[in-house]
Amino acid sequence: MPVQTYEELEVWQKAMELVALIYRLTKGFPREEVYGLTSQLRRAAVSVPSNIAEGQGRRSTKEFLNHLSMARGSLLEVETQTEIALRLNYLNSEQKAQVKELTSTVGRLLNGLIRALDAKL
Repeated sequence: MPVQTYEELEVWQKAMELVALIYRLTKGFPREEVYGLTSQLRRAAVSVPSNIAEGQGRRSTKEFLNHLSMARGSLLEVETQTEIALRLNYLNSEQKAQVKELTSTVGRLLNGLIRALDAKL
């Protein structure tokens, strides 16, 4: 049975897990980062499932692919920003590994969905 809603997409579900993880981890960031890295990291994480959902709701495969591309870019932002947080000692290596494991999973799922949609064009 084909996917009917974005909530049925495994990639969206995993991306939502990533958002929850990022919010939990950034609660421990220094207060002076509230408008800096904390905000930036949270926005990038939220952008991943948001773009997947928006793209799935579009009328064409091409538009969906464009939004999946934006989601992938935001995912790479999350990876970069968590590396920055590690280097600033806001995250420890175990926390960074948790994020990396989840971003890798989301990335693989995104790439698979992109390949499947590309094949339809």
